[in-house]
Amino acid sequence: MVVATKARRHGKTMTPRQLRRRPSGLLLAAACALAAGGCTPVGMVVGAGAMVGTAAAEERGLDGAARDVEIKVTLLKRFDEKGVLFRGIAATIMEGRVLLTGQTSETAVLDEAVRIAWSIDGVKEVINEVVLTPEPATGTAARDALIEADLRTALTFDGEVLAINYALDVEDGVVYLLGIAQSEAEQRRVIAHARGTDYVRRVVDHSILKTDRRRAHRRTPPPGVGPAATPDTAPATAEEARP
Repeated sequence: MVVATKARRHGKTMTPRQLRRRPSGLLLAAACALAAGGCTPVGMVVGAGAMVGTAAAEERGLDGAARDVEIKVTLLKRFDEKGVLFRGIAATIMEGRVLLTGQTSETAVLDEAVRIAWSIDGVKEVINEVVLTPEPATGTAARDALIEADLRTALTFDGEVLAINYALDVEDGVVYLLGIAQSEAEQRRVIAHARGTDYVRRVVDHSILKTDRRRAHRRTPPPGVGPAATPDTAPATAEEARP
């Protein structure tokens, strides 16, 4: 059963999962700090300083982090304009690679989300992991958030993993990894942490090594901007089923 919240948009009540897909204040603050050079309030400047320091330490660097924030804000804005934002699809971005996740029963909505993602300047690759299903799962947002928090904590406190280089998304107990691995050994450790997290049903890994050529080159969108990842062109994916 979906638990409705009191938050409303355009006269409609939103569920917790839909709220997770809203452009957050933190994201907009990051956009101001990284993409637009700051938005003047003192509190935002202090927060921006922390964000800049964190971004500079990432493998993608300050410029790369700024570009990803700009892509994210543009993507969410266009999703909102086209009615995609609250339709079960989420986006995670790392170094110009856009990972689409979630569940929807509407093929047209998914096709539009993929088309929008490819249309944004700076996008190098679009990975489509959205599940088309007649009955999208409901009531899993709280557990998914717990999985994400537990996994992020485990990665942060692992001295052999540069957790700052990984982005996570969890949908209905499935963990999606996007990031830049220092080595294959680190990549395996991250997957192992994900598999070992309580309530995880499956792990889908789209992280790449820091020496991977995809970091420098943009893939060609499929004809007609159809499914973003096909059997012939999809990046190698480490997908592990939990015993």
